[in-house]
Amino acid sequence: MKFKMQDKQNQLIERISDKHLVVGVDIAQQFHVARAVNFRGIVVGDPLTFENNEDGFTILLHWINKLKRTNNLVTTIVGMEPTGHYWINLSKWLFEQNIDVVTVNPYHVKRNKENRDNTQSKSDKKDALVIADMVKNGYYSIVHPTSESFEELRVLMSNRDVIVKRLVSSINQLNRWVDVVFPELRQVFKDVKGKGAIAPLRLFPTPMELRSMQPQNVVIGWKSLMKRQPGLKKAQLLIHLANRSIGTKQALDAYKFHLQQLLEEYDLATTQLERVEQQVTEALKQIPYAQQLLTIKGISEISLAGILGEAGDLSGFAHGNSLLRHAGLHLAEASSGKWKGQIVISKRGRSRLRRFLYLATMSLVMNNPEFKAIHAHNVKVKKMKKMKSIMKLVGKLARIFVGIAKRNESYCPEKVQPLTTLAA
Repeated sequence: MKFKMQDKQNQLIERISDKHLVVGVDIAQQFHVARAVNFRGIVVGDPLTFENNEDGFTILLHWINKLKRTNNLVTTIVGMEPTGHYWINLSKWLFEQNIDVVTVNPYHVKRNKENRDNTQSKSDKKDALVIADMVKNGYYSIVHPTSESFEELRVLMSNRDVIVKRLVSSINQLNRWVDVVFPELRQVFKDVKGKGAIAPLRLFPTPMELRSMQPQNVVIGWKSLMKRQPGLKKAQLLIHLANRSIGTKQALDAYKFHLQQLLEEYDLATTQLERVEQQVTEALKQIPYAQQLLTIKGISEISLAGILGEAGDLSGFAHGNSLLRHAGLHLAEASSGKWKGQIVISKRGRSRLRRFLYLATMSLVMNNPEFKAIHAHNVKVKKMKKMKSIMKLVGKLARIFVGIAKRNESYCPEKVQPLTTLAA
């Protein structure tokens, strides 16, 4: 099936009939503003300001029903900007009332705000009307309610990203601490975050403490923290380097206190990362086709969880290109007359989904025989640039994922590329 975005756009426009009440909602933290138009864009009723709570949502529903009765309209579609997290509760509440909810791109709202009055003025009431106009014209995305398992994955992966940032930050600060206080430690342990390097930082962090110790006592200290510990030679080398250390000798108590807090943060982030990844593994078991996707060599649980958490149910996508557009990986070109601009990736979509699709593809190119062969064929035979080949393979991965999810099939290496053997 050849996917054409124009067909999708036409379907969005045709979805709005003369029986529709089109409502635009400008989202805020405490008070939302709603405006309504009919399918021709004629304003219906007065603006409504309502609170971000159940009473406010009920007022919105009564306002919608009154406008429908007054104007002989049958059905309702509500559009809103997905700004921050303030829109989520309202959208779920409207779904429970069997009202269609769609989202519009905030960037489009900014660009379309002069359509009505040809001025650059901005207000909540005007933004709500601009949103309603955009929905009427078909410039919206359909919001599909996600099931429990997909929402759980999204929350867990978002939490994991925060933990990883904290972990990386603590590791970077540990490296800085070592460079300032005991730079010679790297001559014994190359990796500062390794167990061998962390142990002396816990027991005797500064060179001043090591100078007065015997090698046997250093080894005994390592045994108390590690099952497999460095030997006597490394202990002797560590003490020798401590005696010749060029590290700072001032404010050592403050540096030791700082190190203690860094190690606490490192331990906490490491433990939390293990726990959240266990939860991710359990959540993936609740998705029927997840195990089939994991049979693809090179796809890890974390990369798959990131894709499913951001994209939702892949079986709901019409084509793999829809998933690419959702991620902002579709192509954009600027050209006019004889001038033709460079074709670039739009990056108008979910950045986290783009990241996980790219990382998953890079893993496949390194570990999957089919993707490795196709990439080599693209670079050596078709003379593509490496990054262009990678982006083409991202599209292939998206189509494979959507195809497996929609048809409930298993991964078949022979279908990936009939010319794989030729490319190899």
